[in-house]
Amino acid sequence: MKHAVILAHPGANSFTRHMAHAYEGAIAAKGGSVVVRDLYRIAFNPCLGENEIPWSPHFEVPADVADERALLKDVSVFAFFYPLWLNAPPAILKGYMERIFGMGFAYRRGRGGNEPLLLGRRLVSVSSSGAPMDWINKTGAWQAMRTLFDSHFAAVCGLEVADHVHFGGVTPGVRADFVERCAAAVQQKALSL
Repeated sequence: MKHAVILAHPGANSFTRHMAHAYEGAIAAKGGSVVVRDLYRIAFNPCLGENEIPWSPHFEVPADVADERALLKDVSVFAFFYPLWLNAPPAILKGYMERIFGMGFAYRRGRGGNEPLLLGRRLVSVSSSGAPMDWINKTGAWQAMRTLFDSHFAAVCGLEVADHVHFGGVTPGVRADFVERCAAAVQQKALSL
């Protein structure tokens, strides 16, 4: 089974990157294949062009988008790794979702609306925040994010939401044993998919 690790954090030693590596290692250890898309390191352009808008009279899929889609065409599990900044994923991830999971890859026009094209595939998200989970719940950010970035996105694409694992209270200088416990939880999640 092929997994795509889609990483949206610029930090070379970030908690998010550590979680992505833990996931990748667990999948590889059980014999799965992993394609890693480190959005900052590949300098992904998150800006949707006018001709990429599905209803544009000059709709076209740019070469960079076509290349990225080719890497993901046979992926069974899409695993997103990102921090919450202002209680939302980084802009680079939103742009990736808009450009790569757009028309012709994740959905197509159908009678009465869009038809999802990624049926039978799964979505797992691993996010983190400096704020504790209580705060994210209290402000409504958790439910809003789950609705937009998990449920709605999955429905448009035809993905099954396997899980969304969130780690709150992740701040600079967080204890190594906490990071390792979180990494172990991510590895267990990876092994269950």
